[in-house]
Amino acid sequence: MIQFRSDITPTTEEIIEVYNSSGINRPTQDKARIQQMYANSNLIVTAWEAGQLIGISRALTDFCYCCYLSDLAVKKEYQQLGVGKMLVQQTKEILGEQVALILLAAPTAMEYYPKLGFEKIENGFIVKRKK
Repeated sequence: MIQFRSDITPTTEEIIEVYNSSGINRPTQDKARIQQMYANSNLIVTAWEAGQLIGISRALTDFCYCCYLSDLAVKKEYQQLGVGKMLVQQTKEILGEQVALILLAAPTAMEYYPKLGFEKIENGFIVKRKK
């Protein structure tokens, strides 16, 4: 049985294992950077099966107006089972109806997010990171 939790931050090693399995493009070779990403995030929802981390959602929010969903990753063998959908649903439940949930999708995930109720927007801008 899969359990969803928002009261725990997994170890950096567990996070890297999920990221590497999921296919998400993150700097997993830089353990300190992954650790800092999580130290500075304020909404983390995790999925566990038999004590093993199988999925994670990482967000930054003010809990009253907007939330940036920075990472959504599910281990390869658990993809297409609704784990990502449940992570987003749990995130939305914690935020409530007055908070907008915003994200930047990888090109390969552009078809996925509308299935979860996200609307594509055209009025956004980005200054891309240099490393």
